[in-house]
Amino acid sequence: NTIEFTGALHATVIKQVRLKNPSKKPLIYNAILRGRDAEDFSLPKGNTVTIAPKKQTSMNVEFTIRFLRPAEALLLLTSHGIDAATLTFSLKSEVKHIEPAGAIKCKSPCYEL
Repeated sequence: NTIEFTGALHATVIKQVRLKNPSKKPLIYNAILRGRDAEDFSLPKGNTVTIAPKKQTSMNVEFTIRFLRPAEALLLLTSHGIDAATLTFSLKSEVKHIEPAGAIKCKSPCYEL
């Protein structure tokens, strides 16, 4: 699964990953961010997610677009205790537009001998 973060340059984008627990026991996942641009992504609510039996929960992933080039990372969710599947999500970014931070006025001669 791929989660795409699109927005303006310097914008912060938050995406939610919905996790379901079909079992009769609580699931505890540990989230790890890995990859070339992993340090640009964050998990504001922490790295541990607990899902009650037969319930679902959401996990926020936050990204601030700092560069024009696409950012890439992986979100790995590994379980503690129960033999639950390890979940992997590909995180990718794309700059949709650029808003100027400001304007500077300056004077200078066009040509000088």
